[in-house]
Amino acid sequence: MNETPSSIRDYIRPKKIKPTVFWRLAEDIPKPLNTALIITSIGAPLLLWWLVTTFGNIDPKFLPSPAKVMEAFGRLWSTRELLKDTVASLWRVGVGFILAAAVSIPIGILMGSFPSVRALLEPLFGLMRYMPAPAFIPLLILYLGIGEEPKITLIFIGVFFFNSLMVMDTVKFVPKDLIEASYILGGDRKQALLQVIFPHVLPGIIDACRINLAAAWQLVIVSELIAATEGLGRRISVAGRFLKTDEIFVGLIVIGVIGLSFDLFFQYLLRVSCKWASQKR
Repeated sequence: MNETPSSIRDYIRPKKIKPTVFWRLAEDIPKPLNTALIITSIGAPLLLWWLVTTFGNIDPKFLPSPAKVMEAFGRLWSTRELLKDTVASLWRVGVGFILAAAVSIPIGILMGSFPSVRALLEPLFGLMRYMPAPAFIPLLILYLGIGEEPKITLIFIGVFFFNSLMVMDTVKFVPKDLIEASYILGGDRKQALLQVIFPHVLPGIIDACRINLAAAWQLVIVSELIAATEGLGRRISVAGRFLKTDEIFVGLIVIGVIGLSFDLFFQYLLRVSCKWASQKR
C-alpha cells in the first residue's frame, strides 16, 4: 500500500465533513468569534432582564428593572455607603483568603510530596472539609467575640481545608521521573521540592486559589451577619428585610464584578508566571 500518511488522514476524515468553527473539539476558535461569544454571554441576560421587566408586568419589588438598579447604585454611591461596604468586604475577604492561602499552599505541597505527612493530615482535613463553615459561627462568636476576628476566621476555615487538599492532589500527580531525574543530576530533597515540584505544580496552585477565592466571597455574606456595621453582605441582608430588591441586585452585581476582576487577574498571573508551562490555558 503506497498511500502517504497525509492521504490516509484525508481518506479517514474528508475535508468536506469538517466540524463548524463553533463545535471545534479542543481547538482554538477565531478571535472575532471568541469576542462575540463573550459579549453575548453578558449582553443576552441583560437584554432578557430588560425585556421581562419592561413588558412582563412584574412588580418591581420582586424584580426591579436595570434602570431601577442603576438608580439605586447611583444613590448608594453618592452617599458613599456602597464604597464603604465594598472596602469593608474586600478587606475581610482579602485578609482571610491571603492567610488561608499562605498556610494551605505549603501544607498542601508537603502532603502531596510526603506520604507520611499525607497520612497524618489527610483524614483530619477530609473530615473538616465536610463541615460547613457557617456551622462554626456560634463557636467563633463564643471564642472571638463579635469583632472582625470571627468574620476573617470564618473565611479562613472555608478556604483553608479545600485549598490544602486541592494543592495536595496537584502535587500527587507530579511525574516520578522528574523527581528521580533531579536526584540523578545531583539534586537533594530541598532542590527537588523548590526547583522541580513547585514549578511543575504552580499552574495548579494558581487555579486552586482562583477557584477557592469564589468560596471566600460566598462566605463574606454569612460572615457579615455577625454584628457587622458595614459590608456588601450586610447591605444585602438589610435590603432584604425592607424588600429593597434594587439594592440587593446592586450588592450582588458588585460582588460579581469584583469576583470576575479577581478571576481575570489570576488568569493573567498564570500567563505571566507560567510562560514555561507546556499546557495551553
